[in-house]
Amino acid sequence: MKKYFRMTTIAYLILLGATLGAGLFAGAVVAPVTFHTENWLGGEVLSHYQEGLIMTQNFVKLSYLVTTTVIAVVLYEGYKYKKFERDTITQVATFFVIATGLMFGHYYLPDILTMQMAGEEMTKSAAFIATHKGSEINFKIFSFALLVLMVRNMQKACK
Repeated sequence: MKKYFRMTTIAYLILLGATLGAGLFAGAVVAPVTFHTENWLGGEVLSHYQEGLIMTQNFVKLSYLVTTTVIAVVLYEGYKYKKFERDTITQVATFFVIATGLMFGHYYLPDILTMQMAGEEMTKSAAFIATHKGSEINFKIFSFALLVLMVRNMQKACK
């Protein structure tokens, strides 16, 4: 059984790393390129609203990975908790990964999609700007908690 759990731990760490990498890539590379298409296409071909629609679809796809990761975190960390292999840092990071991951995919993204469907003027409203800023902060917390969870599990695995 120990061999299978070790393989599960490796797969779990790879999933955490892949999710963290995908989130960082989306925020640091995809968003700046998507929101500055005039630099790459030689002129303003897309409006800021259209660029936002494209970027939202990237985050919709990312939300599938985030939801899968949240499920894996619940299962893996829940199993470790039941085995009394727990510490405060891991528990706090687990809480934040689950809470912010669910908020990203099931609170912020649906709100942003709804506001975008209402039209370009809605995306210039204070409500949209506040929701968008909240989603950015939420995803930063998610990414940091994911990093902490990954590091703590790597530390435990290397003992």
